[in-house]
Amino acid sequence: MKKWADRWAVVTGASSGIGTEIARQLAARGMHLVLTARREDRLQALAEEVQTAHGSKTLLIPGDLLDPAEPKRIFDRVTEEGLDVALLVNNAGFGSFASVEDTDTETAVNVTRLNVTALTELTYRFLEPMLARDEGTILNVASVAAFQPVAYMPAYSASKAYVLHFTESLWAELRDTNVSITALCPGTTRTEFFDQAGDSTWLSRQSSHTAAAVAKKGLNAAAKGKLSVVPGLKNAIAVQLSRFFPRKLVVMETRKYFRPKRKREKDAGD
Repeated sequence: MKKWADRWAVVTGASSGIGTEIARQLAARGMHLVLTARREDRLQALAEEVQTAHGSKTLLIPGDLLDPAEPKRIFDRVTEEGLDVALLVNNAGFGSFASVEDTDTETAVNVTRLNVTALTELTYRFLEPMLARDEGTILNVASVAAFQPVAYMPAYSASKAYVLHFTESLWAELRDTNVSITALCPGTTRTEFFDQAGDSTWLSRQSSHTAAAVAKKGLNAAAKGKLSVVPGLKNAIAVQLSRFFPRKLVVMETRKYFRPKRKREKDAGD
């Protein structure tokens, strides 16, 4: 990652989990950081941490990417500051576990607004100056859920499939340039995701990876210009195996595996 030393990176969703770990690891390698997320206090604490530990410069842009104006605001602010962004990390995203009858429509729509629409706009806005300079890297955070439909998480799995296909398509288009784009597809990771998604017991029932390990895998892959990376041998095998079974069988297996806690409790009481 020496090519990124003393350069600027934009990290969305930097206030927790994989985003925070990516920011820490980039700072440790000499990068300066544009940090954006909703929770300004956490961004400030992270900025102070990387400044003290590594001398990294930081620019904080707190805001909510569910606001349609936010991607352009972030890009415009970075442009006004005169920063040449060498790396964009589209990490912001969320999902929810819920049966159809328990699904909140606005939440489902917001999953696609954040995971798909905001990511798409940020990617294209930052691609333009990267292509003009003929250098730059983008890391889009997808998921192992991108490789198959997932019952009880339809909007989330569909949104991550979009991120994977979108990234892979651009990777092919960019092969004749010095700009690259990579999809990071983590499995179960020890972050706040499951608390926010509505099943706080999920992590205790599954094997998982640390956010730091996932961040390292993603950054190493992006630095090498890889198409995509799936952290963890079991996850990598699982996503490949899913290609060899009928889609009906695969999605029915997810129906058993991802059954929400509330659904399990409700059925047990019937």
